[in-house]
Amino acid sequence: LGEVTGRPARTYSIGFDVHGYDEMAYARTAARHFGTDHHEHYVTPDDLTASVPAMASSCDQPFGNSSALPAYHCAKLAREGGVDKLLGGDGGDELFGGNTRYAKQRVFDAYRFVPGFARRGLEALLVSGSPLARLPALRKGASYIEQARVPMPDRMQMYNLVTRLGLSEVLTPQFLSAIDTGDCARRQREVYAATSARALVNRMLAFDWRYTLAENDLPKVKYATELAGIGVGFPFLDHALTDFSLRLPPQLKLRGLKLRWFFKEALRGFLPDEILAKKKHGFGLPFGAWVNRHAGLRALARDSLASFRARGIVREAFLRELVEVHLPGHPEYYGEMLWILMMLEQWLASRSVKPRAAPSPDAGSASSAGRNASGSPARA
Repeated sequence: LGEVTGRPARTYSIGFDVHGYDEMAYARTAARHFGTDHHEHYVTPDDLTASVPAMASSCDQPFGNSSALPAYHCAKLAREGGVDKLLGGDGGDELFGGNTRYAKQRVFDAYRFVPGFARRGLEALLVSGSPLARLPALRKGASYIEQARVPMPDRMQMYNLVTRLGLSEVLTPQFLSAIDTGDCARRQREVYAATSARALVNRMLAFDWRYTLAENDLPKVKYATELAGIGVGFPFLDHALTDFSLRLPPQLKLRGLKLRWFFKEALRGFLPDEILAKKKHGFGLPFGAWVNRHAGLRALARDSLASFRARGIVREAFLRELVEVHLPGHPEYYGEMLWILMMLEQWLASRSVKPRAAPSPDAGSASSAGRNASGSPARA
């Protein structure tokens, strides 16, 4: 951009004043290296509280990716600076093998090369209810085998919170009876099987083109930039670059367990060494930590759950346990679930979607205590 326009490119980045979430130092490194006109904004809990309703209602369907809010504030910062189009880096990981799950699943995939007699022996010792699996020294081995035995793409869902807790622990009997609980898994298997790729990393990349890019990251950036009133382009998804990535041998994308190997080697000497050497971080939002200590954000979340109770989708007991037990104990892990439920309720409310039926008063479904006699939301 600097060479084409004859002036420094304008760059925009957001950060979080929370340990383990902030990558602003790398943005500053890149800005110094390329001599950009750099702009920063640290997103705060007040920013979230003010923008959650607008973000939820601006989407054309319920959307639970929490990084949409930081993306919106980044786009808003640029729009306020007079910029009318941003360029984003989405797609690079899905072209060149940059997501940590590619390396993780390669480790699990290695299990299929263990001879059958050895696998049977290991599984008899460490899996099938064996007390040895509970020994600290063997627990990791048992966990590895348990996951490695699950075929792809189901294996990638083993840490899905709803799956781990159990559908019947989270969702009400009425809602479960109205849905096909196997539909998501079937669709994911169909997408995973549709590619002609043989290498594991290429099969995962094809899967991610559908789910990570088409149904998650690209809508996220589009929602965020449209709400901010600014355009966006995705240079990594240029057809020529995409076609080039398809011609790369899979071992150049994931070399051993090294992510983005070709990409990093090709840009060595162009990008700063600190950036090439950094670990994959992601664009997570410290919502769980913030909601535990920020009164305004906590009130927004609790009021959203109070309204959501009456919809009869999630069990009253689970909602109560989520807020009173899980969230204070493990804010990072359970904060994502609270965010998704909050955004779902915010979206439904913005569309004036009413509950289909009065909730059952029993503990296994949404409680009638969720609303008072006037029909307005009760306090969580």
